[in-house]
Amino acid sequence: MSESVPVKCVCSSVALALIGTLFFGVVASPQTKAARVEANPLSGPARVLDGDTLDIGGVRVRLEGIDAPEHGQSCRKRGGESWNCGSAAANTLEKMIGSQTVDCTPSGQDKYGRTLGLCRAGTLDLNNEMVRQGLAWAFVKYSTLFVSAEAEARAASAGVWQGAADPPWVYRERRWTSAAPEAPEGCAIKGNVSSKGNIYHLPWSPWYNRVKVDVVRGERWFCTEADALAAGWRPAMAH
Repeated sequence: MSESVPVKCVCSSVALALIGTLFFGVVASPQTKAARVEANPLSGPARVLDGDTLDIGGVRVRLEGIDAPEHGQSCRKRGGESWNCGSAAANTLEKMIGSQTVDCTPSGQDKYGRTLGLCRAGTLDLNNEMVRQGLAWAFVKYSTLFVSAEAEARAASAGVWQGAADPPWVYRERRWTSAAPEAPEGCAIKGNVSSKGNIYHLPWSPWYNRVKVDVVRGERWFCTEADALAAGWRPAMAH
């Protein structure tokens, strides 16, 4: 899959978030301490799916208020060297958790049915630490909880802040825009029938360009993730 051209991020996350596309993001109400929804805590061993998503006992948990680079996404170091910031984010989250139980406080769901949560591994605040280490952005379009952690990361030139990097919402939009002209009616999500079941691949999936849609085999294109989920397909696991 071709690499997105990195762009030096010189504007604030607040400004960048405003240009993110509505249908790729989380659509729960703005999450503040005052507006948090009371829900039963979620606790157990966690599997890391990517830099901001966990699976806890079959429940998919989206770390609230942050947006990590996509798995196949590359960033730049100060000298221009490319590094896989998406894989680094997932690997770091995995190391933070280790063999510890993860405890999450849910606050609702996004439109894909993922539980939004503030999560801890032991005493470590996973949401905050991912942003503080520069391996996720504060997702200020939906929450301002981690703005100070992002400011700390920027000041330290940590992670994605050491060089040029596209915020993930910009990266996703560019990938979609690139893939849509080649897809029927611009519906760029590929539904693949595999030995592991019916799986859909988004344009920023690491395997997207290797997947060919064969309608004879029952494979198909989707316009939105909501359409794919409603049809009984599940997202590809990136990590």
